[in-house]
Amino acid sequence: MAGETSLATLLRSMSPQLNAGEYVFCTLRDRRLPTGLEIIGSFREQEGLTVILERSHAEQAGFSFDYVAAWITLNVHSALEAVGLTAAFATTLGKAGISCNVVAGYYHDHLFVGQADADRAMQVLRDLAANGE
Repeated sequence: MAGETSLATLLRSMSPQLNAGEYVFCTLRDRRLPTGLEIIGSFREQEGLTVILERSHAEQAGFSFDYVAAWITLNVHSALEAVGLTAAFATTLGKAGISCNVVAGYYHDHLFVGQADADRAMQVLRDLAANGE
């Protein structure tokens, strides 16, 4: 099923959802995906394997982390080849002074913002969707 490519449609219908919990990014030097942990996302880098997981799971595993994030899902099926959506929300959040780390899934974009900025980020994203620009 192909995703949406029209930027105007994507913005109007992105419907941000704040997922419960606190999330962290950790790096594993041995580059092995740990078993027994619910990993939200991962990415191999030269320095090691980056994993995104709930804070409590990282603490239980003894992983170190610096950044505690809230996880926002944009509930619109954006096509991987869509142009401009990431730039639009990243620019808008940046103007509001909100840092944003983006992970693109097959169906949705997932934003990780500082835990303290979660509610404000949700409002900024809702305003962006309402204005469509």
